[in-house]
Amino acid sequence: MKKQIVSAAFGVAVLGAATAAGAATLDDVKAKGFVQCGVSQGLPGFSNPDAAGNWTGIDVDLCRGIAAAVFGDATKVKYTPLSAKERFTALQSGEVDVLSRNTTWTMSRDTQLGLNFAGVNYYDGQGFMVRKDLGVKSALELSGASVCTNTGTTTELNVADYFRANKMEYEIVAFEKADEVVAAYDAGRCDVYTTDQSGLYAQRLKLTNPADHVVLPEVISKEPLGPVVRQGDDQWFNIVKWTHFAMINAEELGITSANVDEMKNSDNPEVKRVLGTEGEFGTALGIGNDWAYNVIKQVGNYSEVFDRNVGPDTELAISRGVNALWSKGGLQYAPPIR
Repeated sequence: MKKQIVSAAFGVAVLGAATAAGAATLDDVKAKGFVQCGVSQGLPGFSNPDAAGNWTGIDVDLCRGIAAAVFGDATKVKYTPLSAKERFTALQSGEVDVLSRNTTWTMSRDTQLGLNFAGVNYYDGQGFMVRKDLGVKSALELSGASVCTNTGTTTELNVADYFRANKMEYEIVAFEKADEVVAAYDAGRCDVYTTDQSGLYAQRLKLTNPADHVVLPEVISKEPLGPVVRQGDDQWFNIVKWTHFAMINAEELGITSANVDEMKNSDNPEVKRVLGTEGEFGTALGIGNDWAYNVIKQVGNYSEVFDRNVGPDTELAISRGVNALWSKGGLQYAPPIR
């Protein structure tokens, strides 16, 4: 599901190619008429297709927001499902324009792969899920457990650190694909399933009896998840980054998809700048000055995106927690549009 381990040597080797591939992304996107977005192979709440091939989720809505900002049409997106192993290569090679795939921002990824993280659209942390009948209430009771996870990820390293620090024994059972991990855990091939907590809530829905499983309270790592672009193209980096920031600023200002037309008549200077009735902020990005209006009108503010995909009224039933606005005790904070 997440953090592929990549060597520094490999990162240096691809840096030049990635930079070259990243040039003039906006021109390429406009020429083909859509945004090619790299997503997961199916993670409910983040990027997941239905039976008809329609994609939904927090990560998908960011892609839709980028399309709304560039084209004024949130439907102008095509999705490329990618495994954890292949996601960075697909972005580096230019196969996708942006990676919006529950991907953790780390220093090595930011400095060795020729890539830039454009923000954090979900603050997460690695956790553990077990069967309720195991009778475990804390991860500190897992000594001797077998642990299912994805191979080739730093999830394994986090587990190793946690169990070693707490002087506990364990056995790793690793698979390349997320669905293989879920199937193995569901079949009883391991006692514990570990990945990002958001992923645990999402993957639990795929189990034979979801109600028979519980996510333990411990969070053992920092997992800031967000969109990724190639280095060497500041204009595209800015468009992706400010699409995310526009959604957060809109929530803070009380602008929603339902009232955005009414809010265009607001006398509030901040609202005017966000909705493009004052200033030339879209021009500075190389797109229309109504870019943020289109994002909010067609996709919604951050709260709307969160609530409809993973919020308390969805199957995942995740509270805002640290993903609340900074003004409400959370970490979501966007620089001002001014």
